[in-house]
Amino acid sequence: MKVTTDACLFGAIQGLEAENLNLKIENALDIGTGTGLLALMFAQKVPDVQIDAIEIDTPAAEQARENIIASPWKERIHIIHADAKEYRFSKKYDLIFSNPPFYENDLKTEEEQKNTARHSHHLKLEELLVIIKNNLKPEGFFSLLLPYKRSDEIKKLLSKKEFAILKMILFRQSVNHDYFRIMLTGKNNPAGKEEIRIEEIAILNDSEQYTPEFIRLLKDYYLYL
Repeated sequence: MKVTTDACLFGAIQGLEAENLNLKIENALDIGTGTGLLALMFAQKVPDVQIDAIEIDTPAAEQARENIIASPWKERIHIIHADAKEYRFSKKYDLIFSNPPFYENDLKTEEEQKNTARHSHHLKLEELLVIIKNNLKPEGFFSLLLPYKRSDEIKKLLSKKEFAILKMILFRQSVNHDYFRIMLTGKNNPAGKEEIRIEEIAILNDSEQYTPEFIRLLKDYYLYL
């Protein structure tokens, strides 16, 4: 499983949001941790947080465990090799984040591991929201990274599950490209709607160089920014 630029952006932004807003996050859950990237980035930015990171794929879970052990945050990240739909978590979480499988109706590859990572036949978006609903503290928050083309779908599902969207960040590959990813931050909200803040970020500028905003977000994680 490759480390993608949009996943790095996702990890950097949610860590910075927690830091800037001074959120009290003691327990976080990473659903579909893959190789542990998001959990590691969040642990680097948020002192003392305890993170449970669940992954269904055996090689990915093993790789995540190796990466965690090799990091300075191995005491604060706990890998769970299990199916998030069946696993019974022992606590409720202040924050749940996920970069879930993207595609439900697209063509699949012949390689099963890539299918599990990219396609949501193992974990559909509505199933993911049920897991979040069941394991988020009443005052907790969640963050998701999804393809932009699924924006309308996720908004309808969140409304159906009585979630409120607090913030949307739209990702562009460059200032000349259309949006390709959307990051959503939200919370439980059975009472009504919240005002949605909308921002956007481009990875590259007109000269195909990283934008100042991208550098600001990733400089604590990339070696050569």
